[in-house]
Amino acid sequence: MIQKQFAIEVNNLVKEFRQKNRTIRAVDGVSFQVRRGEIFGLLGPNGAGKSTTIKILTTLIPPTGGTASVLGYDVVSNPLDVRKQICVVVQENAIELYLSVRNNFQTFGRFHGLTAKEIDQRSARVSELFGLKEFLDHKGIDLSGGLKRRVQVAKMFMVDKPMVFLDEATTGMDTFNKRATIDAIKEESRKGRTIVLTTHMLDEAEQLCDSLAIVNHGKVIAHGSIDKVKSMGLQLLYVNLEFKKVTKEILRNIHASRPMKVDVRDSSVEVTVRDEQHALKVLTSAKRNRTLQHFEINSASLEDVFVELVDKKERPAS
Repeated sequence: MIQKQFAIEVNNLVKEFRQKNRTIRAVDGVSFQVRRGEIFGLLGPNGAGKSTTIKILTTLIPPTGGTASVLGYDVVSNPLDVRKQICVVVQENAIELYLSVRNNFQTFGRFHGLTAKEIDQRSARVSELFGLKEFLDHKGIDLSGGLKRRVQVAKMFMVDKPMVFLDEATTGMDTFNKRATIDAIKEESRKGRTIVLTTHMLDEAEQLCDSLAIVNHGKVIAHGSIDKVKSMGLQLLYVNLEFKKVTKEILRNIHASRPMKVDVRDSSVEVTVRDEQHALKVLTSAKRNRTLQHFEINSASLEDVFVELVDKKERPAS
């Protein structure tokens, strides 16, 4: 089979469910592509259609309409071929609670036809990669929710599948667990695997993803690289100023530049402006005061843009 540029191609995908006397369209004409070897994020609020789309791509449920292919295989006509190419972490924890972490890895490896030597080598690798070495002899039932989740994600990387789907992979993890998991996912991506993830954590998506799609009410409302998606929303800048002391005169000068918002916290001031011209005006006025010690200018985050784009879709047409 000829290798295509895209690992995933989704065209006008539709999924409808019957609920009592009405039809719910959970996925409504979704289209996007995922390049080989990239980390792709599927983002959206609860009920947006993210998990339903993942279930279609992983052949767990059939679509009502449209087409989707994974590594060149159609999810409807070639579901077995799709399954041979993928590993999936679903939202529910899926580890053997009464087995140790070590035996969880061994059972998973045997299920996928690995030899005893391969299981030992790969268990050692993923334990190191995901920071699980000290927990290998702990039973699943004794682990925290975040560690159970980390074991579940680690199991997926024991097998050499070119495509990995992670549905809310870091749910329930504390900061340490989440950082270890994010670093491990990045490491696997560098080896050439294509990784598709859904997440509610916008800062996580901004750290991890090469490209993404934002869905709302079953429709794609933004798609592309992080920078491209950010350019579709707010064009705000944040000017962060640090003074020896914030005085009334300083605030009067800042407000004279007509910023959108001014937040004062102790000796620092965050000023929200519409564009670079306004940012320069604020900075010029701040520099007149000799107590200015430090400044930074930052663009809107992915979270800011996400909220703006989703909010636009929620507002009724006037």
